[in-house]
Amino acid sequence: MLGAMLSEIPVPELDVALRGGGVVLLLLVASLLLRDFSGSWAARLGALFAVGAAAFAVSSGPGFGAGGSAWRVALLAFSEGDNVIFWLFALALFNDDFRPRVWQAAIWATVVLATLVCGLALQPLHSPFAALLDAGLGTAAFCFAGLAVVQTVSSWSADLVEGRRRLRVVVVGVSAGFILVHALANLVGLRGAAPEAFSLAAATGLAAIAAGVAWSFLGVAGGETLFASPGRASAAGPPMPRPADLSAADRRLLASVEQAMRTDRVYRQDGLTIGELALKQGVKEHRLRRLINQGLGYRNFNSFLNSYRIAEVRACLADPGQAAVPILTIALDAGFSSLGPFNRTFRQVTGTTPTAYRRWALERPAPEPTIAVSASRISKSA
Repeated sequence: MLGAMLSEIPVPELDVALRGGGVVLLLLVASLLLRDFSGSWAARLGALFAVGAAAFAVSSGPGFGAGGSAWRVALLAFSEGDNVIFWLFALALFNDDFRPRVWQAAIWATVVLATLVCGLALQPLHSPFAALLDAGLGTAAFCFAGLAVVQTVSSWSADLVEGRRRLRVVVVGVSAGFILVHALANLVGLRGAAPEAFSLAAATGLAAIAAGVAWSFLGVAGGETLFASPGRASAAGPPMPRPADLSAADRRLLASVEQAMRTDRVYRQDGLTIGELALKQGVKEHRLRRLINQGLGYRNFNSFLNSYRIAEVRACLADPGQAAVPILTIALDAGFSSLGPFNRTFRQVTGTTPTAYRRWALERPAPEPTIAVSASRISKSA
């Protein structure tokens, strides 16, 4: 019956209805993300991505033309820039320590500016460069969606939040798939060959994605799972476990993991994965993942490893007996694969560079020895 009712609705009206529903859902998602998770970069970028997706739903609709209207060109430019925002959103969603860089903002500004130039200057003048620039923007959208997929897949194994691992398919996978298909269809000219069918298919995809994103972000398990609360455990140091929240078997496993880290220093192993650590402990990977996440508060396995690595490096840098040992040697011995990731992690944890930290640690005055005096001796001398 529903299919028969939908078949009686004219395609343009159905297209507009689907796009309108998607826009409402996306704007609702954006407003609630900013209200509930404004302290998270992932939530901020997610809200911006939702607004950009809403702009895309309007700018890609039937009868929308960019030429001759500044606001339409601006809307189209904002929706084009959303391809960059989507890539940054994928970076932030699965990396709780993500902070946008100036060069990343410059890429977004370049895409937006190129769209403005194309719509306001080249297309009205019927410049041959307009088609070339338009094709370049389509290729860029394809590339940014691909980068988001690569980021999502590459960080999959280190993610300790089971709910967030499952939601990757909905939040990033489906959205990236839509962008890739849409960009590819534009590049091969499918939109011009069947504009009405293409627009309706795009509207249906947008509405489905909007519903999926709304469920993922705003559902019972969505928001708190996806976005880390301020003050969550990071690489700053191993947090204290919460024994009251753990079963006896989990406490034993946690003690075994602590021994492997502190005594055996397995974190020094190059490329250690959570699967390999679970194999060493003789447990299922999902159980160890849950223990590190819920028992210790870590959301990423690399942050868990780096907490021990940074603790070892700091101890070595503060040791006068190792003052002549190169910092790179200390970092590699602690398990870091190269100097770049080590420097970024060290600065993130300590707020300074390894060289400055070593100088400060070696120059600070040694604490005066404390003299323990018993109460009986005090009473006799009095």
